[in-house]
Amino acid sequence: MAAIFSFKCSSCDNIHEGSPSFAFRAPDPYLQQTDKVREAGELNDDFCRYKDDDGEHLFIRVCLEVPIHSISEPFLWGVWVSLSQPSFGRYVETYNAPETTDRYFGWFCNYLPYYENTYALKTYVHPRSGGLRPFIELEPSQHPLAIDFHQGISIQKAQEIAESIMHR
Repeated sequence: MAAIFSFKCSSCDNIHEGSPSFAFRAPDPYLQQTDKVREAGELNDDFCRYKDDDGEHLFIRVCLEVPIHSISEPFLWGVWVSLSQPSFGRYVETYNAPETTDRYFGWFCNYLPYYENTYALKTYVHPRSGGLRPFIELEPSQHPLAIDFHQGISIQKAQEIAESIMHR
């Protein structure tokens, strides 16, 4: 495995080093709410919650790590998933001392660039210790992101995705 991912960008001619990493500041459903709903809700670096006409919505920030063939570090997405009330409660309860054997079902709550409609993919959340955000695994499906997650992506595809995001 190569220790570091780097490439010369075909758009800007700069050398970019390190595996690509992109993050979302909030779950997309939260961003789609009215100012009134958002102001009454809560959003911080790790949790989001709000109430609307459909009820209470609970989210946590997680990491989606897509393997890059022959590279030690994955293509990292900082995304949000929704959890049920019991799962969210358990996650918050064990937040400072995560139970790494826990696993929570969640729904993917961001639209990733490059991939067609990633919203509401089925996920499993795995807490991690050491102050690390939980990671998610995508349920196997025919969705291109799920396929990439389970099979990994080429160095060329990682570069193509990164360039498409950095220069859109």
